[in-house]
Parts: sequence; structure tokens; C-alpha cells
Amino acid sequence: MLSPKKSLSILKRTNALLEGHFVLSSGLHSSKYIQCAKLLSFPHIATKICESLSRKIKKNFKKIDLILAPAMGGIIIGYEIGKLLKKETIFCERVKGKFTLRRGFSIKKNSKVLIIEDVITTGKSSLECVKLINKSKAKVLGYACIIDRSSKKNLKIKKRIVSHLKINVATYKKNKLPKYLKSIPITFPGSRFIK
Repeated sequence: MLSPKKSLSILKRTNALLEGHFVLSSGLHSSKYIQCAKLLSFPHIATKICESLSRKIKKNFKKIDLILAPAMGGIIIGYEIGKLLKKETIFCERVKGKFTLRRGFSIKKNSKVLIIEDVITTGKSSLECVKLINKSKAKVLGYACIIDRSSKKNLKIKKRIVSHLKINVATYKKNKLPKYLKSIPITFPGSRFIK
């Protein structure tokens, strides 16, 4: 498995770890943003991280029937992990602001579903996926991601998250921004804000 030091080096080299003032899809502000799409745009490099994550998933989840990934960020990583684990992989996408299964995708009753994302900060997207799984009368096995940047303070997921890398980056509510962050222009990088 890749070491945290080597993984951070890969994130920086692919410009997947950015610095500035970002509003995350959770609505929280941060001085760092992890754009896994930049990492995944180099498949020959991202493969190392995907293989490392798939080994951790195998160790932690014994019986997976289906992988569910939220669009946009989870689609590629879901596909790659599904390929490595030889599991059916589907994705949900937002329709009028709510995650929906489209394109003929469905979740079989009683199936064991693993939710995979690129980055988990608060777990909001993952919990929206849980609603689809519950509606299908299936079982949520757990959560996996490339980067877990959650904190106990902001995380809404109660089950353990299996991640390739845990990165602790402070996040702030709009009304609690530190002075240095207020002076940096805001960027809205997440897909949740796209209309």
C-alpha cells in the first residue's frame, strides 16, 4: 500500500490538492481543496491509489453485491474500484437537486451496497445515497473514498469510513471564517453548485 507521504506527493504532483479559499459542496469553507478529478485525469498514476484503496476495501468488507457512487465525483473512482473488485458498479445523479437512479440502474432488494466517493468531508452526498439504498430495501455495508477529510465536528456518517488517505484540513462555517481566509477570493469548485 502507498504511504501517506507518497500519496500526498501524488496529489500535489497532479494538482489534486489545491490551496486558496474554497466553498466545498457541503457549504463549508476551507483553505484547501482536493480535486480528485485532477488525480484521476492521470489514470496511470491514479491506478496506484485505486489499487491501495481496493485492498483496504477487501480487508474491511467481506461481501459486496453492488457499488454505488454519487455523481459527479464518485463515478470514476467507483468504476475503477468496481473493476478491481469485479463488482457491479452504478451511480446516482442529481435531478432537481435530489439523487436519483437513472439510465436503467437499480438496487436489488436485500443486496449489500458499498458507497464510494472521491472525497468525504461531511458525508452529505453519501447519506443521500443511503436514502436510495433504503428505498430499495437493500443494506448499506459502509463507505469508502480516496480521501477522508472529515472531522468529528462535521461528519454526519456514523459508520466507519474506509479511505486511502485521511487528511485533516480545517473547515469553517461562513460566519466563522478566520481573518486570513476572508481576504482570499472564494472559489466554488464542487458540482453541487452547478445549475
